[in-house]
Amino acid sequence: MSKLVPYHDRPYRPNVGIVLFNAQGLVFTARRIDTAQTAWQFPQGGIDDDEDPRAAALRELEEEIGTAKAELIGESGGWYSYDLPPEVADTWQKGRFRGQKQKWFALRFLGSDADIDIHTEHPEFAEWRWMKLAEVPSVIVPFKRALYKQVVAEFLPIAQRLGG
Repeated sequence: MSKLVPYHDRPYRPNVGIVLFNAQGLVFTARRIDTAQTAWQFPQGGIDDDEDPRAAALRELEEEIGTAKAELIGESGGWYSYDLPPEVADTWQKGRFRGQKQKWFALRFLGSDADIDIHTEHPEFAEWRWMKLAEVPSVIVPFKRALYKQVVAEFLPIAQRLGG
């Protein structure tokens, strides 16, 4: 086994986060299958080498919820990052990363609930639901809460415009 790089010297993994709004202005959230915590989150995923973040967002959406029936309606002004707890960072992605840096996208869902299928080839979620955007930080794992509050603040005008 190779020696781990010290936690604070590890890079952040490039990642996208997706806030998917339905016609009522509610957002898609899902509960992960790989944690004992009852925590809900937005879809997110890594950016492949030389991949455009917008393309990564649509790819990840389809990989995680079975559909990419959505259109881009907003993008975070910058990148947000979060640190994984050290005990998680040491095992996740073979201990290569300290956490993730994320570009966030707001998407309008163009399909119906029947288009959503979280039982994908590599499932990540046990269940899903629509929520009010402002409520999501209270149900995320604690180490992502500050980041989620920033994303919510940035995308709240979109939610309000859509009636959520």
